[in-house]
Amino acid sequence: MTKLSVNINKIATLRNARGGNVPNVLTAAINCQIFGADGITVHPRPDERHIKYKDVIEIKPIITTEFNIEGYPSEKFINLVLSVKPDQVTLVPDTHDAITSNAGWDTLKHRIFLTDLVSTFKKAGVRTSIFVDTNPVNIKNAVLTGTDRIELYTEPYATGFSQNADEAIEPFIKAATIARDAGLGLNAGHDLNLDNLKFFYQNIPWIDEVSIGHALISDALYLGLENTIQMYKRQLA
Repeated sequence: MTKLSVNINKIATLRNARGGNVPNVLTAAINCQIFGADGITVHPRPDERHIKYKDVIEIKPIITTEFNIEGYPSEKFINLVLSVKPDQVTLVPDTHDAITSNAGWDTLKHRIFLTDLVSTFKKAGVRTSIFVDTNPVNIKNAVLTGTDRIELYTEPYATGFSQNADEAIEPFIKAATIARDAGLGLNAGHDLNLDNLKFFYQNIPWIDEVSIGHALISDALYLGLENTIQMYKRQLA
C-alpha cells in the first residue's frame, strides 16, 4: 500500500502570517491523522517562515502514524533530527533562501557527504531518504550512500502531465525501476495533486509513500480537510 504523508508547512505559513497560534499546527497534525493520513511531513527551514523548530519538537509526541522531517542537513537540522528521532528524515539540497524544493541531489558530487549523514541517522534508528531527480547516475550513487530510500522529485512530471502524460511519466518509471532493482525504497513528492496522482501511482504501484502539501492544503480550503485527504487516498487505491 502506498502511504500518503501530508506536509503541513502551509498551515504553519498561514499561522505565521498573523502571529499567534491560529490555525493550530498541532491540531492540524492530529486531524490529518484522524482523517486518514498515513503520516505527517514537516520541512523546517533556517528562517522558520513556516514550520518552526519548536513545532517539530512539539509535534513528535502526538504522531500516531509516521513522522517525516525533510530539509537541508545543516548542523542545526541534523541536531534537530537526532533529538526528535522521527520515523524518517528526507535529505533535500535546498539553499537557505529557496522558496520551495526545486532540485534533487547531485549524489555523485556529494556522495561522501551524504554517506556520512546516512550513517549518522541510521545509527540513531532514523530511516533515511535522499531527494533525487530521475537521472540514473544520481540514483545509482544514492544506492552507494547506504540510504534506505530515495524520494523522486516530481515537479517535471507534474509540469509535463497536461501536455503528454505518457511522455511525462516515462523517465519516472525508469528511475523507479532502477531504485526497485537496487533494493531501495521509493518515495515521491512535489506538485503531485488530484489531477496527476492516480496516473503516477498506476504506473509506479510499488511506490512506498507520496508526500503532498501545497496542493492538498489548497484543495482543503474548498473541499474540507477530511474530504480532501480521503480524495487523495482514493487516488492511491
